[in-house]
Amino acid sequence: MALSSILVSALLSAVSVQAHGIASAIVIDSTFYDGYNPSYQWKNPAPVVVGWSVPDDLQNTFIAPNQFNTPDMVCHLGAKPAGAAAPVKGGDVIEVQWTPWPASHKGPVLDYLANCNGPCETVDKTKLKFFKIGEAGWIDKASDLWAANVLANNNNSWFVRIPEDIAPGNYVLRHEIIALHAAGNPNGAQSYPFCYNLAIDSKGTAKPAGIPATEFYKAADPGIKFDLFSHPTAYVIPGPALYSGALPVSQTKPGPITATATGIYQYTVAAKVRAMATPTAAAGAPAVPTTLIVAKAASPAVPQPTPAL
Repeated sequence: MALSSILVSALLSAVSVQAHGIASAIVIDSTFYDGYNPSYQWKNPAPVVVGWSVPDDLQNTFIAPNQFNTPDMVCHLGAKPAGAAAPVKGGDVIEVQWTPWPASHKGPVLDYLANCNGPCETVDKTKLKFFKIGEAGWIDKASDLWAANVLANNNNSWFVRIPEDIAPGNYVLRHEIIALHAAGNPNGAQSYPFCYNLAIDSKGTAKPAGIPATEFYKAADPGIKFDLFSHPTAYVIPGPALYSGALPVSQTKPGPITATATGIYQYTVAAKVRAMATPTAAAGAPAVPTTLIVAKAASPAVPQPTPAL
């Protein structure tokens, strides 16, 4: 076996051993769009996908609070823009798929959008300004059920709905889990952000103000410095307030995938192009579903996820 092959094999083994989880793909209207895997950097040519590349994330690691003010906080370690975008409409639901997420890694799940104001494939990530479109935290105190547990129970999938009122264009979806199992210690919280390019077709006109991802959280925020094991009675979801146009979405088991697509280059008003989809075999039903509706709160700063009946 060539030395390069041995090296690649060893690195990929390290990824699987140390893995916490990565957001590996998205599904829109039953169509599967591949995200990024660090192994893609050794493929020639590298696959063109809708997920931002994170070649430095070889051990599926995290962003610690002392790195929250660095560019890595935008879309993960050394992230670079994706080469394609997934077409989606305002009001559509996106399923974000993860590799297996550990049950012990309890914490909130958060979703943000940023308008690229041009092609996202060439955007400067440090100039992106995000607004929050989804959040869920401590769902049920009696059973100690957190949003990250709901994600894991639903076949490692999470749903987010695109606001209907935003203007059409090219956006970056920033999806994140913050693991709190070590957050009682200084610098112990673990952020796992992943990004996807979206070409959003919408009848809306809103252009929500946003802030850079490097300004989302501080190390001392109550939702970041949080001790899971000291019998807490409440949890404050960190970050900016939820966008007023954010829409509720039901968290339940994913439906079947009926097609695959690679995406398009960017949204254009004239064409309103949708990706060419290839039919694929339907996926099997995932086990252990948990249904939850994440609803908009009366006060956006303190949302109250509501279990579905």
